[in-house]
Amino acid sequence: MTIDLLDAAASGMDAQRAALDVAARNVAAAEAAGPNADYARMIPDFRVLDADDGDARVQFTGTHTERGTNVDILTEMIAVMNASRAYESDASIFDVGKTLAEKTIELERL
Repeated sequence: MTIDLLDAAASGMDAQRAALDVAARNVAAAEAAGPNADYARMIPDFRVLDADDGDARVQFTGTHTERGTNVDILTEMIAVMNASRAYESDASIFDVGKTLAEKTIELERL
């Protein structure tokens, strides 16, 4: 059970790291293109994988472009804030799982 918690938190952290990478690429490409150029916004794609044991994992599957929109710095900053907060939440869950595993090992030694 503890391993499942660690796996779920780690997969969420990986997904949010990928979302941060996409936002960074969007900003970098928009800045390189210049103020009057068009650059279609890339959107990260995710999928939930259901394991045979009933556990779910999040997986980054790539990106797609959002039609008819250009990269907007404010939108990207909001995406970065959302991904950062989700990453921090997953990291906190991972820490709880790690502490739980440590306590379980301590109990088994007694």
